[in-house]
Amino acid sequence: MQDYKKIDYAKNKDVVLRYVPGHFITPNSHVNYYMDLTDMKSRQREARATGEEMADMYLSSEVIDTILCLNGMEVVGSYLANKLTKAGIISANRHQTMYITKPEYNAGGQMMFRENNQHMIRGKKVLVIIDTATTGDTLRSAVSSVKFYGGQVVGISSIYSVASQVEGVQIRSLYSTRDLTDYMSYSMDNCPLCKAGVPVDAICNGFGYSTVS
Repeated sequence: MQDYKKIDYAKNKDVVLRYVPGHFITPNSHVNYYMDLTDMKSRQREARATGEEMADMYLSSEVIDTILCLNGMEVVGSYLANKLTKAGIISANRHQTMYITKPEYNAGGQMMFRENNQHMIRGKKVLVIIDTATTGDTLRSAVSSVKFYGGQVVGISSIYSVASQVEGVQIRSLYSTRDLTDYMSYSMDNCPLCKAGVPVDAICNGFGYSTVS
């Protein structure tokens, strides 16, 4: 793919949104930009900065017991939890510390938690974090799964988001369409790029992208 463009986060020089225009297929839609958040999720300095900036959005929270990490956000979630804990945000867990977990997916693509992990969700106040939120389908699935296992979603945070809320829960994001005003997400069966014959550049998901030759 071509060289990335970037948007610096005003509050922290280590939080950098890298993106490239084109025609991309995600699990739930077609989009005209690919967000490369690999370094933000995996490189120590950037992941720490990202997690700490996310944490600032929840410093007035009363209780967060569990951070549910979607699309490889576990490293960011760890730094987020560390800052919240240092700031005095409490958890109702017996050891006064937050759980950091991720879901498993069954053969039907539904999120699930096995018996040894369900205690991290059941009866817990859960903060869900994700890399990007476009259609909101993944987040709706997460909210539904947390409810099914007896937990309560008290917040949703993302690096980039098109949506402002899902299932009545506000999405707090570091970047939004205010930063990338011409970002578009299209349904699979109504993509103007496909109709115009624009070739697909890559197939993308939470793990990254695979180019289409």
